[in-house]
Amino acid sequence: MNASSPPRKQQIPVIVLAGFLGSGKTTLLNHLLRNRAGNRIGVIVNDFGAIEIDAMTVSGQVGSTVSLGNGCLCCAVDASELDTFLETLTGPAARLDVIVIEASGLAEPQELVRMILASENPHIVYGGLVEVVDAAQFDATRERHPEIDRHLAVADLVVLNKTDRVGHEEQTRVQDVIAAAAAPGRPGAAVIRAAYGRIDPELLFDPALRPDGEEKARQLTFEDLLRDRSEEEAGEGGHAHHLHAAYDSVSFTADVPMNPRRLMAFLDSRPQGLYRIKGFVDFGVGDRANKYALHAVGRFLRFDPRPWGRGEPRRTQLVLIGSGIAPDALHKELADCRENAAPAPDATRDAAHERSMWGVLRYVQRPDDDA
Repeated sequence: MNASSPPRKQQIPVIVLAGFLGSGKTTLLNHLLRNRAGNRIGVIVNDFGAIEIDAMTVSGQVGSTVSLGNGCLCCAVDASELDTFLETLTGPAARLDVIVIEASGLAEPQELVRMILASENPHIVYGGLVEVVDAAQFDATRERHPEIDRHLAVADLVVLNKTDRVGHEEQTRVQDVIAAAAAPGRPGAAVIRAAYGRIDPELLFDPALRPDGEEKARQLTFEDLLRDRSEEEAGEGGHAHHLHAAYDSVSFTADVPMNPRRLMAFLDSRPQGLYRIKGFVDFGVGDRANKYALHAVGRFLRFDPRPWGRGEPRRTQLVLIGSGIAPDALHKELADCRENAAPAPDATRDAAHERSMWGVLRYVQRPDDDA
Protein backbone atom coordinates (compact mmCIF):
# COMPACT_ATOMS: atom_id res chain seq x y z
CA MET A 1 0.00 0.00 0.00
CA ASN A 2 1.34 3.41 -0.90
CA ALA A 3 0.85 5.88 1.94
CA SER A 4 0.52 8.70 -0.59
CA SER A 5 -2.04 6.98 -2.80
CA PRO A 6 -5.28 8.88 -3.45
CA PRO A 7 -8.45 7.88 -1.61
CA ARG A 8 -10.60 5.28 -3.26
CA LYS A 9 -14.33 4.94 -3.49
CA GLN A 10 -16.02 2.50 -1.15
CA GLN A 11 -15.02 -1.01 -2.17
CA ILE A 12 -17.52 -3.85 -2.45
CA PRO A 13 -16.87 -6.75 -0.05
CA VAL A 14 -16.77 -10.15 -1.74
CA ILE A 15 -17.78 -12.98 0.61
CA VAL A 16 -17.17 -16.65 -0.13
CA LEU A 17 -19.94 -18.86 1.25
CA ALA A 18 -18.87 -22.49 1.39
CA GLY A 19 -20.02 -25.76 2.91
CA PHE A 20 -20.59 -29.35 1.88
CA LEU A 21 -23.85 -30.49 0.33
CA GLY A 22 -26.69 -30.33 2.83
CA SER A 23 -24.96 -28.01 5.26
CA GLY A 24 -27.52 -25.28 4.65
CA LYS A 25 -25.46 -22.66 2.81
CA THR A 26 -28.23 -21.93 0.27
CA THR A 27 -30.69 -21.55 3.17
CA LEU A 28 -28.28 -19.08 4.76
CA LEU A 29 -27.95 -17.23 1.46
CA ASN A 30 -31.73 -16.96 1.14
CA HIS A 31 -31.84 -15.61 4.69
CA LEU A 32 -29.30 -12.93 3.78
CA LEU A 33 -31.33 -11.95 0.71
CA ARG A 34 -34.46 -11.59 2.83
CA ASN A 35 -32.65 -9.67 5.58
CA ARG A 36 -30.22 -7.68 3.49
CA ALA A 37 -30.19 -4.50 5.60
CA GLY A 38 -31.15 -2.38 2.58
CA ASN A 39 -28.21 -3.64 0.53
CA ARG A 40 -28.24 -4.74 -3.08
CA ILE A 41 -26.54 -8.13 -3.15
CA GLY A 42 -24.82 -9.75 -6.09
CA VAL A 43 -24.84 -13.55 -5.90
CA ILE A 44 -22.33 -15.60 -7.87
CA VAL A 45 -23.12 -19.31 -7.90
CA ASN A 46 -20.01 -21.37 -8.61
CA ASP A 47 -21.88 -24.51 -9.61
CA PHE A 48 -23.61 -26.31 -12.46
CA GLY A 49 -27.20 -27.46 -12.66
CA ALA A 50 -30.35 -25.78 -11.38
CA ILE A 51 -29.68 -23.50 -8.38
CA GLU A 52 -32.82 -22.55 -6.50
CA ILE A 53 -32.68 -19.25 -4.67
CA ASP A 54 -36.11 -18.74 -3.17
CA ALA A 55 -38.58 -18.86 -6.07
CA MET A 56 -35.97 -17.88 -8.63
CA THR A 57 -34.15 -20.66 -10.45
CA VAL A 58 -30.94 -20.04 -12.32
CA SER A 59 -30.73 -22.29 -15.34
CA GLY A 60 -27.64 -24.46 -15.45
CA GLN A 61 -26.01 -22.39 -18.17
CA VAL A 62 -22.72 -20.95 -17.05
CA GLY A 63 -22.77 -17.21 -17.60
CA SER A 64 -26.51 -16.76 -17.02
CA THR A 65 -27.71 -13.82 -14.94
CA VAL A 66 -31.15 -13.19 -13.48
CA SER A 67 -32.62 -10.40 -11.40
CA LEU A 68 -33.94 -11.42 -8.01
CA GLY A 69 -36.49 -8.63 -8.07
CA ASN A 70 -35.15 -6.64 -5.10
CA GLY A 71 -32.17 -4.94 -6.70
CA CYS A 72 -30.09 -8.10 -6.25
CA LEU A 73 -28.57 -10.16 -9.06
CA CYS A 74 -27.67 -13.81 -9.40
CA CYS A 75 -25.12 -15.33 -11.79
CA ALA A 76 -24.07 -18.92 -12.46
CA VAL A 77 -20.40 -18.98 -13.41
CA ASP A 78 -17.41 -21.19 -13.92
CA ALA A 79 -14.57 -20.35 -11.53
CA SER A 80 -12.33 -19.52 -14.48
CA GLU A 81 -14.68 -16.68 -15.39
CA LEU A 82 -14.96 -15.32 -11.87
CA ASP A 83 -12.88 -12.21 -12.50
CA THR A 84 -14.93 -11.36 -15.57
CA PHE A 85 -18.16 -11.48 -13.60
CA LEU A 86 -16.69 -9.51 -10.72
CA GLU A 87 -15.82 -6.81 -13.25
CA THR A 88 -19.43 -6.79 -14.48
CA LEU A 89 -20.99 -6.81 -11.02
CA THR A 90 -18.80 -3.99 -9.74
CA GLY A 91 -19.76 -1.70 -12.60
CA PRO A 92 -21.81 1.43 -11.79
CA ALA A 93 -24.87 0.03 -13.56
CA ALA A 94 -25.14 -2.91 -11.14
CA ARG A 95 -25.26 -0.58 -8.10
CA LEU A 96 -24.35 -3.47 -5.77
CA ASP A 97 -23.22 -3.11 -2.16
CA VAL A 98 -21.97 -6.63 -1.48
CA ILE A 99 -21.19 -9.77 -3.51
CA VAL A 100 -21.64 -13.30 -2.18
CA ILE A 101 -20.05 -16.25 -3.97
CA GLU A 102 -21.84 -19.50 -3.15
CA ALA A 103 -19.23 -22.17 -3.75
CA SER A 104 -20.13 -25.58 -5.09
CA GLY A 105 -20.61 -28.17 -2.38
CA LEU A 106 -17.45 -29.88 -3.59
CA ALA A 107 -15.40 -26.76 -4.30
CA GLU A 108 -12.08 -25.91 -2.72
CA PRO A 109 -13.00 -22.56 -1.11
CA GLN A 110 -9.39 -21.49 -0.60
CA GLU A 111 -8.98 -21.40 -4.38
CA LEU A 112 -11.82 -18.91 -4.66
CA VAL A 113 -10.27 -16.87 -1.85
CA ARG A 114 -6.93 -16.79 -3.67
CA MET A 115 -8.63 -15.61 -6.84
CA ILE A 116 -10.28 -12.74 -4.97
CA LEU A 117 -7.05 -11.73 -3.26
CA ALA A 118 -5.14 -11.95 -6.55
CA SER A 119 -7.73 -9.93 -8.46
CA GLU A 120 -6.59 -6.57 -9.78
CA ASN A 121 -10.15 -5.24 -9.64
CA PRO A 122 -9.85 -2.03 -7.57
CA HIS A 123 -13.55 -2.03 -6.70
CA ILE A 124 -13.57 -5.15 -4.50
CA VAL A 125 -12.23 -6.11 -1.09
CA TYR A 126 -12.06 -9.57 0.44
CA GLY A 127 -15.05 -10.01 2.76
CA GLY A 128 -14.18 -13.34 4.34
CA LEU A 129 -14.63 -17.09 3.90
CA VAL A 130 -17.75 -18.36 5.65
CA GLU A 131 -17.93 -22.13 6.07
CA VAL A 132 -21.36 -23.60 6.89
CA VAL A 133 -21.31 -26.82 8.92
CA ASP A 134 -24.19 -29.22 9.64
CA ALA A 135 -24.04 -29.79 13.40
CA ALA A 136 -26.26 -32.87 13.19
CA GLN A 137 -24.26 -34.56 10.41
CA PHE A 138 -20.79 -33.27 11.24
CA ASP A 139 -19.13 -36.62 11.94
CA ALA A 140 -20.73 -38.27 8.91
CA THR A 141 -19.66 -35.36 6.69
CA ARG A 142 -16.09 -35.58 7.99
CA GLU A 143 -16.03 -39.29 7.25
CA ARG A 144 -17.22 -38.74 3.67
CA HIS A 145 -15.16 -35.58 3.14
CA PRO A 146 -12.04 -35.54 5.36
CA GLU A 147 -10.94 -32.43 3.48
CA ILE A 148 -13.43 -30.48 5.61
CA ASP A 149 -10.66 -30.04 8.18
CA ARG A 150 -8.63 -28.17 5.57
CA HIS A 151 -11.61 -25.97 4.80
CA LEU A 152 -12.18 -25.21 8.48
CA ALA A 153 -8.50 -24.33 8.91
CA VAL A 154 -8.72 -21.49 6.37
CA ALA A 155 -12.24 -20.26 7.22
CA ASP A 156 -12.69 -16.81 8.73
CA LEU A 157 -16.13 -17.59 10.15
CA VAL A 158 -17.78 -20.96 10.75
CA VAL A 159 -21.58 -21.11 10.98
CA LEU A 160 -22.49 -24.16 13.05
CA ASN A 161 -25.89 -24.69 11.47
CA LYS A 162 -28.87 -26.89 12.37
CA THR A 163 -28.18 -26.56 16.08
CA ASP A 164 -31.90 -27.09 16.67
CA ARG A 165 -31.30 -30.77 15.89
CA VAL A 166 -28.59 -31.46 18.48
CA GLY A 167 -28.16 -30.81 22.18
CA HIS A 168 -25.88 -28.25 23.78
CA GLU A 169 -23.21 -30.80 24.72
CA GLU A 170 -23.00 -32.07 21.15
CA GLN A 171 -22.78 -28.51 19.83
CA THR A 172 -19.87 -27.85 22.20
CA ARG A 173 -18.11 -31.07 21.14
CA VAL A 174 -18.39 -30.17 17.46
CA GLN A 175 -17.19 -26.65 18.17
CA ASP A 176 -14.13 -28.08 19.96
CA VAL A 177 -13.35 -30.21 16.89
CA ILE A 178 -13.65 -27.13 14.69
CA ALA A 179 -11.26 -25.23 16.95
CA ALA A 180 -8.76 -28.12 16.77
CA ALA A 181 -8.73 -27.84 12.97
CA ALA A 182 -6.88 -24.52 13.18
CA ALA A 183 -3.27 -24.53 12.01
CA PRO A 184 -0.68 -24.76 14.80
CA GLY A 185 0.09 -21.41 16.37
CA ARG A 186 -2.84 -19.74 14.62
CA PRO A 187 -6.20 -18.83 16.17
CA GLY A 188 -9.16 -20.71 14.78
CA ALA A 189 -12.14 -19.18 13.04
CA ALA A 190 -14.91 -17.47 14.93
CA VAL A 191 -17.85 -19.86 15.36
CA ILE A 192 -21.50 -18.78 15.32
CA ARG A 193 -24.24 -21.25 16.22
CA ALA A 194 -27.39 -21.01 14.10
CA ALA A 195 -30.57 -22.75 13.08
CA TYR A 196 -32.02 -22.52 9.56
CA GLY A 197 -29.02 -20.39 8.55
CA ARG A 198 -30.29 -17.43 10.53
CA ILE A 199 -27.36 -15.18 11.32
CA ASP A 200 -27.26 -11.42 11.61
CA PRO A 201 -26.25 -9.92 8.23
CA GLU A 202 -24.07 -7.40 10.11
CA LEU A 203 -21.65 -10.21 10.79
CA LEU A 204 -20.85 -10.13 7.08
CA PHE A 205 -21.65 -6.64 5.79
CA ASP A 206 -22.78 -3.23 6.94
CA PRO A 207 -26.26 -1.77 6.46
CA ALA A 208 -26.72 0.26 3.28
CA LEU A 209 -25.84 3.91 3.65
CA ARG A 210 -28.62 5.01 1.33
CA PRO A 211 -32.35 4.68 1.99
CA ASP A 212 -34.14 1.79 0.34
CA GLY A 213 -37.85 2.15 -0.25
CA GLU A 214 -38.39 -1.59 0.05
CA GLU A 215 -37.15 -1.68 3.64
CA LYS A 216 -40.05 -1.37 6.08
CA ALA A 217 -37.59 -1.05 8.97
CA ARG A 218 -33.86 -0.55 8.79
CA GLN A 219 -31.37 -3.09 10.11
CA LEU A 220 -29.85 -2.37 13.52
CA THR A 221 -26.57 -0.51 13.32
CA PHE A 222 -23.63 -1.29 15.59
CA GLU A 223 -24.51 1.83 17.57
CA ASP A 224 -28.12 0.63 17.97
CA LEU A 225 -26.83 -2.72 19.13
CA LEU A 226 -24.66 -1.20 21.83
CA ARG A 227 -27.45 1.13 22.95
CA ASP A 228 -29.96 -1.73 23.11
CA ARG A 229 -27.58 -3.78 25.22
CA SER A 230 -27.16 -1.00 27.77
CA GLU A 231 -30.85 -0.13 27.93
CA GLU A 232 -32.35 -3.60 28.04
CA GLU A 233 -31.88 -5.69 31.17
CA ALA A 234 -30.80 -9.30 30.88
CA GLY A 235 -33.05 -12.18 31.86
CA GLU A 236 -36.66 -12.78 30.99
CA GLY A 237 -37.92 -10.27 28.52
CA GLY A 238 -34.39 -9.79 27.24
CA HIS A 239 -33.40 -10.18 23.62
CA ALA A 240 -31.56 -13.50 23.56
CA HIS A 241 -33.86 -14.55 20.72
CA HIS A 242 -32.64 -11.72 18.49
CA LEU A 243 -30.15 -12.58 15.77
CA HIS A 244 -27.46 -10.35 17.24
CA ALA A 245 -27.50 -12.25 20.55
CA ALA A 246 -25.03 -14.75 19.05
CA TYR A 247 -22.13 -12.30 18.93
CA ASP A 248 -20.55 -9.36 20.72
CA SER A 249 -19.66 -5.93 19.39
CA VAL A 250 -17.10 -3.54 20.83
CA SER A 251 -16.99 0.17 19.97
CA PHE A 252 -13.73 2.03 20.63
CA THR A 253 -12.98 5.75 20.27
CA ALA A 254 -9.77 7.60 21.10
CA ASP A 255 -9.03 11.30 20.79
CA VAL A 256 -5.31 10.57 21.25
CA PRO A 257 -3.32 9.17 18.28
CA MET A 258 -2.57 5.47 18.27
CA ASN A 259 0.94 4.07 18.58
CA PRO A 260 1.51 2.05 15.38
CA ARG A 261 3.82 -0.51 17.00
CA ARG A 262 1.39 -1.26 19.81
CA LEU A 263 -1.61 -1.35 17.50
CA MET A 264 0.10 -3.77 15.14
CA ALA A 265 1.05 -6.00 18.07
CA PHE A 266 -2.63 -6.06 19.06
CA LEU A 267 -3.77 -6.82 15.52
CA ASP A 268 -1.15 -9.54 15.06
CA SER A 269 -2.35 -11.34 18.18
CA ARG A 270 -6.08 -10.68 17.99
CA PRO A 271 -7.97 -13.40 19.86
CA GLN A 272 -9.87 -16.34 18.47
CA GLY A 273 -13.48 -15.43 17.83
CA LEU A 274 -12.74 -11.84 16.76
CA TYR A 275 -14.08 -11.90 13.21
CA ARG A 276 -14.35 -8.33 11.91
CA ILE A 277 -12.68 -4.99 12.65
CA LYS A 278 -13.62 -1.83 10.82
CA GLY A 279 -13.08 1.88 11.26
CA PHE A 280 -10.48 4.61 11.06
CA VAL A 281 -7.17 5.09 12.85
CA ASP A 282 -5.33 8.32 13.64
CA PHE A 283 -1.55 7.81 13.74
CA GLY A 284 -0.86 11.43 14.65
CA VAL A 285 2.59 12.72 13.67
CA GLY A 286 3.18 9.57 11.60
CA ASP A 287 0.93 11.02 8.91
CA ARG A 288 -0.73 14.35 9.62
CA ALA A 289 -2.50 14.39 6.24
CA ASN A 290 -4.32 11.05 6.42
CA LYS A 291 -6.48 8.88 8.59
CA TYR A 292 -6.21 5.14 7.94
CA ALA A 293 -9.23 3.01 7.11
CA LEU A 294 -8.78 -0.34 8.83
CA HIS A 295 -10.45 -3.42 7.37
CA ALA A 296 -9.89 -6.81 8.99
CA VAL A 297 -11.78 -10.05 8.47
CA GLY A 298 -10.42 -13.27 9.91
CA ARG A 299 -6.65 -13.16 9.32
CA PHE A 300 -6.92 -10.65 6.47
CA LEU A 301 -5.90 -7.13 7.41
CA ARG A 302 -5.45 -3.92 5.44
CA PHE A 303 -4.95 -0.20 5.96
CA ASP A 304 -5.96 2.43 3.39
CA PRO A 305 -4.93 6.10 3.73
CA ARG A 306 -7.67 8.67 3.29
CA PRO A 307 -7.26 12.45 3.63
CA TRP A 308 -8.75 14.10 6.69
CA GLY A 309 -11.76 16.24 5.88
CA ARG A 310 -11.59 19.94 6.57
CA GLY A 311 -12.62 20.45 10.19
CA GLU A 312 -12.97 16.69 10.78
CA PRO A 313 -12.14 15.70 14.39
CA ARG A 314 -8.83 13.81 14.59
CA ARG A 315 -9.76 10.61 16.38
CA THR A 316 -9.66 6.82 16.09
CA GLN A 317 -13.01 5.07 15.75
CA LEU A 318 -13.18 1.28 15.57
CA VAL A 319 -15.84 -1.41 15.82
CA LEU A 320 -14.86 -5.00 16.61
CA ILE A 321 -17.26 -7.90 16.18
CA GLY A 322 -16.97 -11.55 17.07
CA SER A 323 -18.23 -14.51 19.04
CA GLY A 324 -16.93 -15.55 22.46
CA ILE A 325 -14.77 -12.44 22.79
CA ALA A 326 -14.21 -10.45 25.99
CA PRO A 327 -15.41 -6.88 25.22
CA ASP A 328 -13.93 -5.24 28.33
CA ALA A 329 -10.53 -6.86 27.78
CA LEU A 330 -10.48 -5.85 24.11
CA HIS A 331 -11.37 -2.28 24.96
CA LYS A 332 -8.54 -2.13 27.51
CA GLU A 333 -6.03 -3.60 25.04
CA LEU A 334 -6.96 -0.93 22.49
CA ALA A 335 -6.75 1.81 25.12
CA ASP A 336 -3.20 0.62 25.87
CA CYS A 337 -2.34 1.19 22.19
CA ARG A 338 -2.75 4.95 22.53
CA GLU A 339 0.37 7.11 22.36
CA ASN A 340 -0.15 8.47 25.87
CA ALA A 341 -0.71 5.04 27.43
CA ALA A 342 2.06 3.72 29.66
CA PRO A 343 3.99 0.88 27.98
CA ALA A 344 3.71 -2.59 29.50
CA PRO A 345 6.43 -3.27 32.12
CA ASP A 346 8.05 -5.96 29.97
CA ALA A 347 7.79 -4.05 26.69
CA THR A 348 11.08 -3.62 24.85
CA ARG A 349 11.98 -0.34 23.24
CA ASP A 350 14.84 -1.85 21.30
CA ALA A 351 14.64 -0.12 17.92
CA ALA A 352 16.04 -3.22 16.21
CA HIS A 353 12.86 -5.08 17.15
CA GLU A 354 10.39 -2.37 16.13
CA ARG A 355 8.87 -1.90 12.71
CA SER A 356 9.36 1.46 11.08
CA MET A 357 6.39 3.81 11.08
CA TRP A 358 5.78 3.47 7.34
CA GLY A 359 6.42 -0.25 7.44
CA VAL A 360 3.51 -0.51 9.84
CA LEU A 361 1.23 1.71 7.80
CA ARG A 362 1.92 -0.30 4.64
CA TYR A 363 1.30 -3.59 6.42
CA VAL A 364 -1.03 -6.04 4.67
CA GLN A 365 -1.84 -9.49 6.04
CA ARG A 366 -3.54 -12.20 4.02
CA PRO A 367 -4.34 -15.87 4.54
CA ASP A 368 -1.16 -17.88 4.04
CA ASP A 369 -0.71 -19.34 0.58
CA ASP A 370 -0.09 -22.76 2.04
CA ALA A 371 -3.12 -22.71 4.33
